[in-house]
Amino acid sequence: MAAGKMISMTMADGKSIGVYRVEAAGARRGGLVLIQEIFGITEHIKSCCDGYAADGYEVLAPSLFDREAPGFVSGYTPEEMQKGAALAYGAPLEQRVSDTQVCIDALEGPVFITGYCYGGSVVWAAACRCTGLAAASSYYGKLVPDMADEMPRCPTICHFGKKDAGIPLDGVEKFAAKHPEVAVYLYDAGHGFNSDRPTHHNAAAAKLARERTLELFCKNGG
Repeated sequence: MAAGKMISMTMADGKSIGVYRVEAAGARRGGLVLIQEIFGITEHIKSCCDGYAADGYEVLAPSLFDREAPGFVSGYTPEEMQKGAALAYGAPLEQRVSDTQVCIDALEGPVFITGYCYGGSVVWAAACRCTGLAAASSYYGKLVPDMADEMPRCPTICHFGKKDAGIPLDGVEKFAAKHPEVAVYLYDAGHGFNSDRPTHHNAAAAKLARERTLELFCKNGG
């Protein structure tokens, strides 16, 4: 059972969207904005939020597709994935960044950010464009190499799978070369290695990436 609950928050454009919120367990280390995959605020995403809350972080996970499809949550069939991708890429990235900024501003500092898949792309954009972040950890964001010209405003790390068919390794390597200040970690895994999908999940990669993420947060005030 999820430890948190869905609340409603008003975004910068005046629209209200759902946000999964879970309070920090024990001593509070900071705030965390956690950005969803293309599948919405699934039970898996809630579980990720609950895990960070157990580590001492107050977590907000905005339901980014609520304007277009309120409460959208999907499974992993090809048809559902197609719909999720259409929702993700059918709205300007800047809208997602704006919603992320509202969540950052709603948390007491230090505030961190992490996210997966499409959320990993949003995390990199937020690290470069948002204010108030102490550190960022991006997981396999397809758009990240395309945004290599942007510079992060906070300490940032990026995680990619060496066997990710959707994110060419040469693009990741060019991105890493352009950003020596960013730790770019490559794992012997495919796309979505932190996912709960058995065909994608890689326990060793997920564990190591999470350890590195928590270490980053701890080094930057968490």
